[in-house]
Amino acid sequence: MLESYLNEKPIFYAEIDYDRFPRIYEKIKHNLNLPKIIHIIGTNGKGTTGRFLASALYSLGFNTGHYTSPHILEFNERIWLNGKNASSEILEEAHKKLQIILSKDDAKSLSYFEYTTLLSQIVFSKCDYVVLEAGLGGEYDATAVFPKILTLLTPIDIDHEAFLGNTITEIATTKLNAVQNNLIIANQKYSEVIDVVDEIILNKKINLNTIDELLDINDKKKIDNISKKLELVGYLKNNLSLSISALKFLNLNYEEYNFDNARLYGRMTKFKSNIIIDVGHNTLAASSILKALNKKEFILIYNSYKDKNYKEILNILKPLIKRVEIIDVDDKRIESKEKLQMAISELNIKYQDFKNCNTNENYLVFGSFSVVEAFLKK
Repeated sequence: MLESYLNEKPIFYAEIDYDRFPRIYEKIKHNLNLPKIIHIIGTNGKGTTGRFLASALYSLGFNTGHYTSPHILEFNERIWLNGKNASSEILEEAHKKLQIILSKDDAKSLSYFEYTTLLSQIVFSKCDYVVLEAGLGGEYDATAVFPKILTLLTPIDIDHEAFLGNTITEIATTKLNAVQNNLIIANQKYSEVIDVVDEIILNKKINLNTIDELLDINDKKKIDNISKKLELVGYLKNNLSLSISALKFLNLNYEEYNFDNARLYGRMTKFKSNIIIDVGHNTLAASSILKALNKKEFILIYNSYKDKNYKEILNILKPLIKRVEIIDVDDKRIESKEKLQMAISELNIKYQDFKNCNTNENYLVFGSFSVVEAFLKK
């Protein structure tokens, strides 16, 4: 069973072998039937950008796959095929095929993410296009080894410093080293990102495009209409623009209805009329949400991993917080309740433990995929 097999694999390693996945890929690549791959790198917005693009490609008549991570409730969310999450039957069949292709030692040595990245390519073997979302990084990410026709760069900010570096320049360099040929960049917050882009396109002779260069007035009108129909907040509208710029680069004509089913669950999603859930977990996501919610008051249902700058995140969100309600999350990476409570107190924000929601209050569930998962299960 795939589920039990994956549960035996660690999601995180104390030390990472950066050569393992490329080495194993070279052994088995002749067994893979790879489609046209569009790679998505960046800090925030990879999932929604990918789903906008994949949904449009599928609506345009192409067999399309979308690989995204992590998932909220079930693994199937990571591997989307032609309009829906891949069925457990499809995943089990792909698992059996992958076990045949890989040696026992190689299969055992692959990490959770590395194995599922290969699994997705088995599932996507008959696709015309695959939208492939990077995990934590770029250059050393498992998704970077495949030949790609295009890379999309979403906004870059500070996140996952232990893996990617402590500065914008270091993070941008790690991510952008995954680019192979063609690159479209979203609008960036930091000028250092553009400096890294300029250096990489010189060294690797990359074909660089920007959203503004690819989109005309008619595209912008369509984006406005699609955004109104899907009720997209500002940052999601920006992600939509990046996905449409990819269609323009590929010389594919589209209509507004091609995006009718393009929303990705858990991104500024109205769970109920008074409850919004969002899987964001860093300062860039917090800033985007603050702008999107436009001074409304919410009870923040929250928790945080130890390695996140949760005090800064809470400080950004403070103008819209009525109080914080701390939800229990069963994960060894979660910060201790005492330290989180201390940070909230230092910001002069009221807090209590989360028990349930009141229909007379507005709630924002935010902090990570794990926070949203814990809330939905509760």
